[in-house]
Amino acid sequence: MVRPAENWERLVRATLQREQLRLAGQGHERTPSGIAGSVPSSLTRTTNIDSILQAADEIQSEDANVARILCEQAYTMAQNLDPNSDGRGVLQFKTGLMSVIKQKLAKRDGTQIDRNRDVERLWEFYQLYKRRHRVDDIEREEQKWRESGTFSANLGESSQMRKVFATLRALVEVMEALSKDAASDGVGRLIIEELRRIKRADATLSAELTPYNIVPLEAPSLTNLIGFFPEVRGAISAIKYTEHFPRFPADFKISAPRDVDMFDLLEYVFGFQKDNVRNQRENVVLTIANAQSRLGINAEANPGINAEANPKIDEKAITEVFLKVLENYIKWCKYLRIRLVWNSLEAINKERKLFLVSLYFLIWGEAANVRFLPECICYIFHHMARELDAILDHGEATPAASCIGENDSVSFLERIICPMYETLAAEAERNNNGKAAHSAWRNYDDFNEYFWSPACFELSWPLKEESSFLMKPKKWKRTGKSTFVEHRTFLHLYRSFHRMWIFLAVMFQVLAIIAFHDGKINLDTFKTALSIGPTFTIMNFIESFLDVLLTFGAYSTARAMAISRLVIRFFWFGLSSVFVTYLYVKVMQERSRSESTYFRIYILVLGVYAGLRVVFAMLLKFPACHALSEISDQSFFQFFKWIYQERYFVGRGLYERTSDYLRYVVYWLVIFGCKFTFAYFLQIKPLVEPTQIIWDLPSLPYSWHDLISKNNNNVLTIVSLWAPVVAIYLMDIHIFYTLLSAIVGGVMGARARLGEIRSLQMVHKRFESFPEAFAKNLVSSETKNRMPFSGQSSQVSQDSNKTYAAIFSPFWNEIIKSLREEDFISNREKDLLSMPSNTGSLRLVQWPLFLLSSKILLAIDLALDCKDTQADLWNRIYRDEYMAYAVQECFYSVEKILHSLVDGEGRLWVERIFREINSSISEGSLLVTLSLKRLPLVLSRFTALTGLLTQNHSPVLAKGAAEAVFDLYEVVTHDLLSSDLREQLDTWNILARARNEGRLFSRIEWPKDPEIIEQVKRLHLLLTVKDSAANIPKNLEARRRLEFFTNSLFMDMPTAKPVSEMMPFCVFTPYYSETVLYSSSELRVENEDGISTLFYLQKIFPDEWNNFLERIGRGDSGDAELQESSSDSLELRFWASYRGQTLARTVRGMMYYRRALMLQSFLENRSLGEDDNSQANFFTSQGFELSPEARAQADIKFTYVISCQIYGQQKQQKKPEAADISLLLQRNEALRVAFIHVEESGAADAKVSKEFYSKLVKADLHGKDQEIYSIKLPGDPKLGEGKPENQNHAIVFTRGEAVQTIDMNQDNYLEEAMKMRNLLEEFRANHGIRPPTILGVREHVFTGSVSSLAWFMSNQETSFVTLGQRVLAYPLKVRMHYGHPDVFDRMFHITRGGISKASRVINISEDIYAGFNSTLRQGNITHHEYIQVGKGRDVGLNQIALFEGKVAGGNGEQVLSRDVYRIGHLFDFFRMLSFYFTTVGYYVCTMMTVLTVYVFLYGRAYLAFSGLDRGIAKTAENLGNTSLDAVLNAQFLVQIGIFTAVPMIMGFILELGLLKAVFSFITMQLQLCSVFFTFSLGTRTHYFGRTILHGGAKYRATGRGFVVRHIKFAENYRLYSRSHFVKALEVALLLIVYIAYGFTEGGAVSFVLLTLSSWFLVISWLFAPYIFNPSGFEWQKTVEDFDDWTSWLLYKGGVGVKGENSWESWWDEEQMHIQTLRGRILETILSLRFLIFQYGIVYKLHLTGNDTSVAIYGFSWIVLVGIVMIFKIFTFSPKKSTNFQLMIRFMQGVSSLGLVAALCLVVAFTKLSIADLFASILAFIPTGWTILCLAVAWKKIVRSLGLWDSVREFARMYDAGMGVIIFAPIALLSWFPFISTFQSRLLFNQAFSRGLEISLILAGNKANVEK
Repeated sequence: MVRPAENWERLVRATLQREQLRLAGQGHERTPSGIAGSVPSSLTRTTNIDSILQAADEIQSEDANVARILCEQAYTMAQNLDPNSDGRGVLQFKTGLMSVIKQKLAKRDGTQIDRNRDVERLWEFYQLYKRRHRVDDIEREEQKWRESGTFSANLGESSQMRKVFATLRALVEVMEALSKDAASDGVGRLIIEELRRIKRADATLSAELTPYNIVPLEAPSLTNLIGFFPEVRGAISAIKYTEHFPRFPADFKISAPRDVDMFDLLEYVFGFQKDNVRNQRENVVLTIANAQSRLGINAEANPGINAEANPKIDEKAITEVFLKVLENYIKWCKYLRIRLVWNSLEAINKERKLFLVSLYFLIWGEAANVRFLPECICYIFHHMARELDAILDHGEATPAASCIGENDSVSFLERIICPMYETLAAEAERNNNGKAAHSAWRNYDDFNEYFWSPACFELSWPLKEESSFLMKPKKWKRTGKSTFVEHRTFLHLYRSFHRMWIFLAVMFQVLAIIAFHDGKINLDTFKTALSIGPTFTIMNFIESFLDVLLTFGAYSTARAMAISRLVIRFFWFGLSSVFVTYLYVKVMQERSRSESTYFRIYILVLGVYAGLRVVFAMLLKFPACHALSEISDQSFFQFFKWIYQERYFVGRGLYERTSDYLRYVVYWLVIFGCKFTFAYFLQIKPLVEPTQIIWDLPSLPYSWHDLISKNNNNVLTIVSLWAPVVAIYLMDIHIFYTLLSAIVGGVMGARARLGEIRSLQMVHKRFESFPEAFAKNLVSSETKNRMPFSGQSSQVSQDSNKTYAAIFSPFWNEIIKSLREEDFISNREKDLLSMPSNTGSLRLVQWPLFLLSSKILLAIDLALDCKDTQADLWNRIYRDEYMAYAVQECFYSVEKILHSLVDGEGRLWVERIFREINSSISEGSLLVTLSLKRLPLVLSRFTALTGLLTQNHSPVLAKGAAEAVFDLYEVVTHDLLSSDLREQLDTWNILARARNEGRLFSRIEWPKDPEIIEQVKRLHLLLTVKDSAANIPKNLEARRRLEFFTNSLFMDMPTAKPVSEMMPFCVFTPYYSETVLYSSSELRVENEDGISTLFYLQKIFPDEWNNFLERIGRGDSGDAELQESSSDSLELRFWASYRGQTLARTVRGMMYYRRALMLQSFLENRSLGEDDNSQANFFTSQGFELSPEARAQADIKFTYVISCQIYGQQKQQKKPEAADISLLLQRNEALRVAFIHVEESGAADAKVSKEFYSKLVKADLHGKDQEIYSIKLPGDPKLGEGKPENQNHAIVFTRGEAVQTIDMNQDNYLEEAMKMRNLLEEFRANHGIRPPTILGVREHVFTGSVSSLAWFMSNQETSFVTLGQRVLAYPLKVRMHYGHPDVFDRMFHITRGGISKASRVINISEDIYAGFNSTLRQGNITHHEYIQVGKGRDVGLNQIALFEGKVAGGNGEQVLSRDVYRIGHLFDFFRMLSFYFTTVGYYVCTMMTVLTVYVFLYGRAYLAFSGLDRGIAKTAENLGNTSLDAVLNAQFLVQIGIFTAVPMIMGFILELGLLKAVFSFITMQLQLCSVFFTFSLGTRTHYFGRTILHGGAKYRATGRGFVVRHIKFAENYRLYSRSHFVKALEVALLLIVYIAYGFTEGGAVSFVLLTLSSWFLVISWLFAPYIFNPSGFEWQKTVEDFDDWTSWLLYKGGVGVKGENSWESWWDEEQMHIQTLRGRILETILSLRFLIFQYGIVYKLHLTGNDTSVAIYGFSWIVLVGIVMIFKIFTFSPKKSTNFQLMIRFMQGVSSLGLVAALCLVVAFTKLSIADLFASILAFIPTGWTILCLAVAWKKIVRSLGLWDSVREFARMYDAGMGVIIFAPIALLSWFPFISTFQSRLLFNQAFSRGLEISLILAGNKANVEK
């Protein structure tokens, strides 16, 4: 037992040593280890054991004995808290701690320890420690600043002070514990007195150590200056408790050393949780403080009192917050026509307003999942506010009756939230993990809509448990829905967008009528066209019928008014459709009469109806008339308005201002003009003549037994002709929408000045204008006013340029510095790109050296060649303005440097020389005064001098510099100057005497002035850098960023406010378990090709790798040497992680916001007290990150919360993700992490009960997680979708008025963060009749360079997030929220249900519902492109397919949702069209594109099988080929992504230029982007269609790694078999049938033209996964893939075997989506289409001749059964008897011989040919697939019949056959080595263009690359 104890102690010592090294800055920065870092969470919840042990570590070196005392006390506390060590990890902790104590005892060298004196030693050390760290002095200074209200920067500068306070607090706690046993007359008395003194006066000790989030409200802090800001102090004083508030009971106390405030009353009255109160107290304080600062005035003060000491908040600020927070409540009350809890706004004072705002936030903060029910929160607030009102009026604080529970405990959570949560949870449980039908359970929306009716007050107050709202679902009884039921059917598409379908149908009808009347428009045509009346009314009746049908499931609980409206509309449209149809029939019967009464009545009816519709449409939709609609309250008008449009709480007032309305109306009118012209002339008109001919044809002979086409004028033939035309007619509107949006988006982008700067040359050319543009847009007035020379009047232009340059310089240099920190540029590039401060005495603007490099040398060349006048020389130089700048700067700098170096006679010489040169310049005689031929000599001498001066001073260098100056003097005097001037200087007595005496330039003054030193370095570079700066920076990403940033300076954006007045905001990132930071092992582990991630990154980013090595000072080091140093190893991990899609990258990017705000605040220099240094060191950014004022100001305005849902579990399980998140917390002090903590506890009945807490943590002084808030939840928060629930639990910890939603695969840049102030001002800009509620932001996809697929995806995504969303926002006004990085109006959204919806499955695409919700609740969503955020995208085909499958499935669920239904009904017609075609309509059109192929080919198959195509062709020469060509060409162009590419090309033209756009488009086509787009078409169609039919939409983890690995054939087959391969083979089968049996007049050419798009689709769907698979055609990989596939195919499944390991398990998983009877019936109907093959082919066999009797088809089924029986015999393998097995083998042999003989006889003696055999196979394969599909659909029945095993074997055979068909071409192509090389170049062309050897990487030839 000795050895384990020794090992444990050794481990503990090593851990403690590593911890101390880390704290000293020497070790590996990671989660705090040591025994203090191992304290179980169950012990830290109620004690400070971890703090005591941390203090013991701190003082170990000072006094080991005291450290031992602390450890022993910690052990005692742990033992008292958990004596049996039941808690998780407690036993291990105690064992470790005891080992540490033993170790400390061992160091006593055997001396006896007297524990009775421990308390005395502790007291002595405590006194010594206080004296050593000047604690008493600090307290006195603290008291002084509290009294004065000003801040001294000397206080709180170091975090070391906080460590001192932490140690003191631990000492005090241990002293207090030990003093209980000490003598009361000795040390014990002193300790007691000290404890009293601390509790009475020592706020500092508790303040510095009390956990707080942003504002230290529990006690003031020395190290955090936020409490000094007047607006914050004013907000704190505003919530203070005053004497006219209700009195607390006598025993009421607060634990914190602060004043009682409003929140204490609310906590006492309603029983809110303490941490919820603390959280919302800070939230309200910051909200009020920011509202006050935005007014642009400081908090007011009471007259006659120190203004700084007693600030007051303005009434306007509080009223603004009040109205914003309670806006939704006010609307709710108005909608339900109930009284508000206040009489009028003027009747309540600001204290009441603050009470109500605080109450609302406290309710919201503790509501948990009920936050998704915003009107439920309004209901709770309404009643609790009434209770609060009564208490405030009563004068004495008493607990509210609604929150009093058992044992008189007061708990808002238990009494209000828990009952609601339990009902929500019970309903959520019914959804069966998302598998149950939506109609079977109530989702969040159903619960919320309960409160949209006055009936909600039946819930009563306190809550009535037997109310329908709290009614829990019973096992077999369905709980009624609210007013909408999400039945799974395609009919929702018609129901939601019926106006569009009616319009398209009516227009098609009109165009067809005109076409069939030969284009003549006369009375007869007009009467026929009036048939649109019945069409219109019948289609409206269908919609009303669907309303009735699809509301089934809600009738028992829906509002009576809603049901009565459905019934009224149903009967109204039913009767009107009958009446109108009857009238029209009568009109047609009397059409020959000139005078028809029915015709007049019909016209009158249609006219009146149309007039009424127009009037109501204008009243409800047209903005100008909307006010009249709102005013008309008469019941008559209200009734018709209600019938026309359902009245919901949401969706009212969805109109735009008239100018916006007219814009999108014109937009759609243009589209309609193009669409209907195209439809009439190219689709409908060419089909008229063939249709008439076919209709009039006599009966034609059929090749098969005809069942339904007798004497019906060949209707099926006409249907097969028109069907593809109708299909394209319904979707081609999307084509015209795409084309017009590309044009409009391009024009708008050009107007917005996008793409003006799109190359480095343009950056160079326009750099001179950047400072002024930057100052105008991105700099606040506060900063501009600080410039010392901003008001000078002389040389206005030059001075203003200098001013702008001085303002621009610190910002530009920080941007360049950030590029260097990110390793995009080298040190040399950083020096060349950096800009001088321009605050020195030099008179002209100093530009970065990359603009001026080599300009001096070029100017000298011009001077040497100059043979003209001085003016001509200067004109030639001035043609390049930067050359002119360089010459001028060089001249002035030389003068200033020489003047500073020399004194006495030397200075006289310098002054004389420059005086002469200046006078000759003014006289124009410079070429006479100077000999320009000698300039290179002078330059060489001066370069030598500056080279010496750039080094550190030494006597040797000083002597060399003096000699260099003398050499310069010699050259200038005797070589450069003219002979006259030379003689004058040589005979100048003063100079001659000094020269003769050796005093001239004998010593120089070494530069000490920072300005001179900077000028010397700059001038040296200016004279020596010879290469052109055209390629600086070299890195493409650095170039792109600088180009975009500089371009954005010239775009329209709001002016920046000072940081103190800007809108505060929060960044919010949901995280689950993705990669945080790559570990060293992950970077170095090699894949099957021998390639590690690190090696791959080094080759993909070679320049950044070299820059990284240069930055850490390891220029020539290898990977192994980096691993030896812990700090370098950590830097390497971060470097790699910053190039992946990791959380570390996101955190670094988002923390740039804080850095930008600190820089901006520092340069604005807001002063908080007596240390005003606004004029000192003006406009330098040096030290801004350490400025306490700047940090505090940034923290008021910016917070970053990451919601790491399972961080608590990860910590408990010691997962690396937890350690990495902790490391991020340590490195970013403003970062906060929220997570869900689960506590398990045993109950009496042996069941484990769980309690859930929402926690917020930050890093403390020692790098440990410090818990700030812990809010108990009513239960497991994950009732719905994971991501929105994750966001919801943590959103209570966000701050500010805006929240930016950022995904964890995003990035940000410092230069973009500087524009955030401008973006936030858009919330106050004019963007329509409503202020913006969501600001859309442009994204840059940074993963585009990985492969060609990533490039396609990047371009597609970029096109949508720029041009696409630009048009959606304006002019269409239908932009939604499509994910990240949009900025939300936080107050608007948290009071309206949050930033996403969370109901299971229906809200799988949770983000877009935030846009729906915002729009329906009268929000306004805009889009802005002057700022961008980085975004990672999927880079491999499988990742892309999974992502698109998720999105398509999400859109399928949207079709069923109430949000889409309401928007489809409540938008005006044109805005509804925009909404449809940019959301679910896009996927419908995608599906229609694929269905067009099916419709066309099945139509052709029908004509071919029936033989009608040949018969008709003989009679009707033209079969409507013009229409079919138009249809199929349109379909093909959509299929290959041409129309998807149009906006992309327009974006290229706009932002890259025409040539680059053309080149990029051609490159994409050569890289087979059309194959990719066709394949994606299939992905979207499959998942969208399957979701609507069967459900099954789910979150699909795509993985975000670097995809260069080869994907195995079996993996691709599993993923794409049902979505692509089966469908492609079906299309191929149809094409084969068409070519075999069809008749095409033009022969093969016509066939190819008609079926080209279909063949392209087949090839793309079958082979794209292998074309885009790295090493897909490498022979060795192909062989391995075949072995892997066959083993997977033949491996038997079983319990626990996953689909990736066994075909049987995978096959079972593939059938999981068919769950319901409806699904089985639909699957059955769809499967029957395959039977046409057998039915058609058997009549085409030579064997059957011309016989068309039905018996032949029956006989074919007998043959099929026979084949199945034979197959069964061959595959039968008994397991029991070996004798019987021998018999089976004998039978199999006989059967095979008999089969061969029978086939030979049949072929020989009948008409059956070899071709017939292949045709039979072609016939039976689809029939077999039909049987398989039916067996799968009715699995239970088949299993009960005992046939399931046979079905499974049939299915295995089919999959084997499909696999062979796909695998054979791959194997064939793999024989040729050049195919693999070509494929690598195709896939990785982007990398090849950067000079990378990808083929070597893929081949694993690492050694060759490294050489």
